Amino acid sequence: MNPLLAGIVVVLLWDSYFFFNYAVSLFRSYRTREWNPRVSIIIPAYNEGERVLRAIKSALSQEYPDFEVIVVDDGSEDNTFKVASSVKDARLKVYRKEHGGKAKALNFGFSKASGEIIVTTDADSRLEPGAIRELVRRFYSEEVLGVGGQVRVSGRSFLEMAQDAEHLRIAMFRRAKELDDLSLAPGPIAAFRREALERIGGFVEDIVEDYATTKAVKEFGRVVYAPRARVWTEMPRSIAVLWRQRKRWFLGDLKNLGGGFTKDLTFLLLSDVVAFFDVIVPPLLLLTDQFELFALWCLFETLTMLLPTFIEGGKLVNALLFPVIVWFWAAFYLALHVYGYLSLLLGRA
Repeated sequence: MNPLLAGIVVVLLWDSYFFFNYAVSLFRSYRTREWNPRVSIIIPAYNEGERVLRAIKSALSQEYPDFEVIVVDDGSEDNTFKVASSVKDARLKVYRKEHGGKAKALNFGFSKASGEIIVTTDADSRLEPGAIRELVRRFYSEEVLGVGGQVRVSGRSFLEMAQDAEHLRIAMFRRAKELDDLSLAPGPIAAFRREALERIGGFVEDIVEDYATTKAVKEFGRVVYAPRARVWTEMPRSIAVLWRQRKRWFLGDLKNLGGGFTKDLTFLLLSDVVAFFDVIVPPLLLLTDQFELFALWCLFETLTMLLPTFIEGGKLVNALLFPVIVWFWAAFYLALHVYGYLSLLLGRA
């Protein structure tokens, strides 16, 4: 078989598998429970004076009957505490502590919380009005200890659109494969039972506290996905900042994968193989004048992005530009992962 044809077949089969599972999941109902426990929304903030007000207002605007909002100023050097304290609402509590990092700020907020369900979001994020209600509905049994929602990215630059398309793809994967076994309850929109956090000693103090906390909670129960719980967040606007952010995430994730050939590590390595083909196949198809196969790849990537774009509320441009976006992410993550693996092997991670 033509090596390039073999490469494009690998890519199409991999993407088709997840697209098919996603399409099937849309016709399946997922379990929910109608109840209204008290909820504590914790917003850690460090030098977020320009953005924290929006996060607070979105939290206070939740369509939910019983909740409190706790803002923890993690020793900011700007006017974060002043801005947060300017909001007058009986449901809002604002605290200030010495700078110690996000996980410590979350645990400080947890110590002040009265809710049965503890929700986390970020100071640069905006919860949609129904987000808390949708998170709570997914605690359908006592076995469910945590719930994660859908993260979306605001902004109009190519890099911001690419990150939103990335999160649409993540939403597609989670609905397809992780509805009732979520690998990560993301920090900008996650919820945990109070007793689950108490059992693990609070939020895990790690550079990737959301992943580490999710993993720790799953030792005692389930963490599930709430597709309709959505938050809009800001993401890096430059490649340099994006690289630093994702390097921190990836090195932190590698440490939390554990030893041995685990399921998570197997999936990670397989995805890197597919990313390798995603990077080399399209340019080689153009260089060897195999325009029909190149057009097939572009059409396939665009069509498989149209459905999640429509269902999850994305922009049409995300789907139309997706062949370019998927190539960008494949190249970016392949380089990042090679760097991460070498750092781990050389003991620099």
